[in-house]
Amino acid sequence: MIANHIHHALAQVRELQQRVLESQRFRGYSGRARAMGGTAALIGAVILSRGVYPGTDRAHLYGWAVVWLLGVSFNYGALLCWFLSEPGDKRDLRQLLPAVDQVFPLLVGGILTLSMVLGGQYPYLFGIWMCLYGLANLSARWVMPRAVIPLGLYYIAAGALCLLVPGLSFTNPWPMGLVFFTGELIGGFIFFFNRNPAASLRAFFGF
Repeated sequence: MIANHIHHALAQVRELQQRVLESQRFRGYSGRARAMGGTAALIGAVILSRGVYPGTDRAHLYGWAVVWLLGVSFNYGALLCWFLSEPGDKRDLRQLLPAVDQVFPLLVGGILTLSMVLGGQYPYLFGIWMCLYGLANLSARWVMPRAVIPLGLYYIAAGALCLLVPGLSFTNPWPMGLVFFTGELIGGFIFFFNRNPAASLRAFFGF
């Protein structure tokens, strides 16, 4: 009898915990915006691989900077639209804290990027970007869907591979383009269905 009461109490605690976690889950990111960022990476790789594009490290750095700016514009623009669309009585700057937490790994990535560029160590950039972006995904895992954990590990694993494979050229855009296109498309699915649990896959593509 006592054991039944204990099991019932534990079940209620787990249910309450699940409700608290659900209420704290961050839904500010747009799945479509994230997928658009990944598509920009793939299109960037296509453009950078064309023979008419300059084959220098500096030119490719500028190309990836444009892709980065597009990704930031898509994702943080959508985040701002989501925040401003919230009713005034529910709008709280603390809602944006998960996005702020992700800035710090990206800031470290910027510092390492500058260091590598000044030292002419361009081949390390892909690996650094992937690893730090993976950490950015993991940094808010407590308020994100659990699927961001394997996604973050995917980016870290891909980055480690790029750092350890000898002879990787920065002017070969395909490792970067394919890794980010795949990862951001998956991330897009994760965040879209996190915000719209009852939606269909066709809804994601706007059919």
